[in-house]
Amino acid sequence: MSKALLVLSDGVVFEGEGFGSEGETIGEVVFNTSMTGYQEILTDASYKGQIVTMTYPQIGNYGINEEDIESQGGIKAEGFIVKEVCEFPSNWRSQISLIEYMKKSNIVGIQGIDTRALTRHLRNHGAQMGIISTVDSKPESLLEKVRKHPGISAFDLVKEVTTSKQYKWEEGCWKWQPADAEIQNSKFKTQNSKNSKLQTQNSNPPLPPFTKGGLGGIKVVVYDFGIKFNILRNLVDAGFDVTVVPAQTPAEKVLEMNSDGIVLSNGPGDPQTVTYAIESTKKLMGKKPIFGICLGHQILGLAMGGRTYKLKFGHHGGNHPVKDLSTGRVEITSQNHNYCVDINSLKGQVKLTHKNLYDGTEEGMQHVELPIFSVQYHPEAGPGPNDSDHLFKRFREMIER
Repeated sequence: MSKALLVLSDGVVFEGEGFGSEGETIGEVVFNTSMTGYQEILTDASYKGQIVTMTYPQIGNYGINEEDIESQGGIKAEGFIVKEVCEFPSNWRSQISLIEYMKKSNIVGIQGIDTRALTRHLRNHGAQMGIISTVDSKPESLLEKVRKHPGISAFDLVKEVTTSKQYKWEEGCWKWQPADAEIQNSKFKTQNSKNSKLQTQNSNPPLPPFTKGGLGGIKVVVYDFGIKFNILRNLVDAGFDVTVVPAQTPAEKVLEMNSDGIVLSNGPGDPQTVTYAIESTKKLMGKKPIFGICLGHQILGLAMGGRTYKLKFGHHGGNHPVKDLSTGRVEITSQNHNYCVDINSLKGQVKLTHKNLYDGTEEGMQHVELPIFSVQYHPEAGPGPNDSDHLFKRFREMIER
């Protein structure tokens, strides 16, 4: 492995070893506290424009497979930072190593740095732009490059990750069915002999024995601002007939589809840059029940005339306790966001429903008159706990009422 440098915009330099692709990458450096789920994290479109630091020390030990990708087109993060990358994964589902996957995806990574020190620095000084390079060994040169970058708030990142065309989604959440293992493995061998998405190390790696859901009866249109596949799976499991549309789809066209409800998905970047989504949401409010998730929650807040603000270092991980203020129940949630809605700026249009118990930030709201609610975190997890997946059923119940 070649020497690599990580240089932050405040001048702090970390030296380590490169892995994945050779080259150079710039992004906003954030840290994620999840212990597993690196494949889902890398392929979560919400990380577009960001370089992800994993706080767990060893990453890559169970490899990569075709089933745990969370978005179209694979890796969305700009770069990856770990303490130690595993070169020889061991797992019955593994088809390719993390190093090979990043090479195929042309993603630059750095390992061998003190990720604890980096995490503390970001926690104390805030998330900031950084650059990873395996081709330029001069810190001064790299610092100049990263300081010339305007920052991710200068771009509409949703346009880079949304689907290019409308499509139906029929797959539900996977259910463990050991009795079906041989059937699934047989199907995989046939599929793999023709053409596999990944170059597999094992000629006959087994698929997980899962069953998949079908179509439901209640129609829902999902705006893809960077949708995670697990949101779509949970919607199918909750009984929805799911159609996904591009982020720039006009509200008029969505209303012509005569759906029963609208979902505003997660996605990357500053919500204020997604002006077309804000305008569409304004036209949809009061016409259809709406459920917003993460960026969708922020877009709803802006569409109602509120404001959003940037958190110091964001929330990224699978261990955030959130309190449901209506029930008093505390749920452990999966989170990935840098921005937050100021509920007070909405001037009584909504009531606060959820609060983060780490820092007290507001993480959920419900309109006082219209059938609209949203959460800042990820109820679908993937990776993370499934404490909050009941919100998809709550959305269905809202539509039925």
